[in-house]
Amino acid sequence: MDVLSSRILLRPTDLARSRSFYRDVLGLAVHREFGDPDALGTVFFLGNGLLEVSGSSEPAGVPPLSLWLQVRDVRAEYERLTAAGASRLREPRTEFWGLVEAWIADPDGVRIVLVQIPDDHPLRRDQRSF
Repeated sequence: MDVLSSRILLRPTDLARSRSFYRDVLGLAVHREFGDPDALGTVFFLGNGLLEVSGSSEPAGVPPLSLWLQVRDVRAEYERLTAAGASRLREPRTEFWGLVEAWIADPDGVRIVLVQIPDDHPLRRDQRSF
């Protein structure tokens, strides 16, 4: 398989609310919008990937999906995002594998893991020398 492009597709229960969350609360940049002007689908830049928020779905409990977002300062982002209305799931803490993580949720309960890689973590080491 020769994958040329990819994206995560998210079908929220309330399209306008979720578009607003990803655009205004998380602050993701818009790659493109498409479709019906009254129910625009939106594709957001997501680091080196894309997130499409479009269509709709029925409420079904916590979705079996998580987004992993690496940020520069997990504590600052956690405070900013939860102050802006993101649901608090778990405060920032250093995991035993060395990454600092905090968990929030979007309006439909999609878990979003905010991750910071500390300066001294092996993921920051240039692996070409090993």
